Amino acid sequence: MKDTIPLFSGYPRLAENLSRVPLGVFPTPVEKLTRFGPEIGLGDLYIKRDDQSGEEYGGNKVRKLEFLLGHALASGRKSVLTFGFAGSNHALATALYSRQLGLRCISLLLPQPNALYVRKNLLLSYGAGAELHFCRNMPELLTKTFSILLLKRLGEGCTPLVIPPGGSSCRGITGFVNAAFELKDQISAGKIPEPSRVYVAMGTMGTAAGLILGFAAAGLKSRVIPVRVVDEKYAHPKKLFRLVQQTNTFLIRHDPSFPRIPEAGKEVMIRQEYFGRKYALFTGEGMVALSCLKEREGIVLEGTYTAKALAALIDDARAEPAKNEVVLFWNTYNSRDLSGGVAVEDYPRLPRGFHRYFEEEVQPLDRLYSS
Repeated sequence: MKDTIPLFSGYPRLAENLSRVPLGVFPTPVEKLTRFGPEIGLGDLYIKRDDQSGEEYGGNKVRKLEFLLGHALASGRKSVLTFGFAGSNHALATALYSRQLGLRCISLLLPQPNALYVRKNLLLSYGAGAELHFCRNMPELLTKTFSILLLKRLGEGCTPLVIPPGGSSCRGITGFVNAAFELKDQISAGKIPEPSRVYVAMGTMGTAAGLILGFAAAGLKSRVIPVRVVDEKYAHPKKLFRLVQQTNTFLIRHDPSFPRIPEAGKEVMIRQEYFGRKYALFTGEGMVALSCLKEREGIVLEGTYTAKALAALIDDARAEPAKNEVVLFWNTYNSRDLSGGVAVEDYPRLPRGFHRYFEEEVQPLDRLYSS
């Protein structure tokens, strides 16, 4: 018998038709930021602690991987293949939870600006048994993908399950549709008043898409404020709307009682101005936001995603103080300490293309705020 999650309780046929493997620790807590909130003009600022979503590794990827790796097991796959940049949190989470389930993980990774977390994630992925491939550009990534799929098909008798960047397929996004229903249960239980705005970092758009659809299906009026942290060609309003609607169709296909919500995602305003000059290049306002939250509440963010989303929230709060408005910051970063599994001197064991991240200096803002 499958364990019950809020989405499955409301739509039992989804439980019958969608494979899922329990990986996370849910529901994740909601906490009021009693020191940080009033300081920026928000008397009712809360945080959703998805950084604590897994005992081994937290963050927003765990919710998606429950459905993606569950599907891999149900379809008899022996390995999964996924993508990201060199320091990808998604690639690391996939490696860790694949190992837990006895699946082989293959990660094809592109270059990015250097940072301390890139070194840590690469070593942890390697330590988890991931097969890592450095790809200099997209054409090389595509060529290696087809080659690996063919070789694995010949060697294992089946192709690896391909997991898109960030796990942001309709199946993976279902994890965040469920997250919206989880939040509704917490509102009903008095853990948090219904928020008017929910801020979340947006890369591959899966987290935002799932929350947008989930809030609408759950009858919540909370407005998702996605803060773009990748190049606009990868995350833009038309693509977000399309992803929401594709996920809606996917869920209806697996349970016809799930509501059709044709307007979900159509009017979402993506915050564009906090991206910075390049993916994974930290920004001054983001690192100040990160530092303030850590100092006031002891909660740690990172410079690529969550710090930029928090910077948007802070600017909005200071521009229009709303002491009676309930605002929620959805923390998508991992807070589990994995530093014991990292030995920097082991980096020569990685493919040669990754050595530069250990031999070259990290970006200045990373060094400044980590010292």
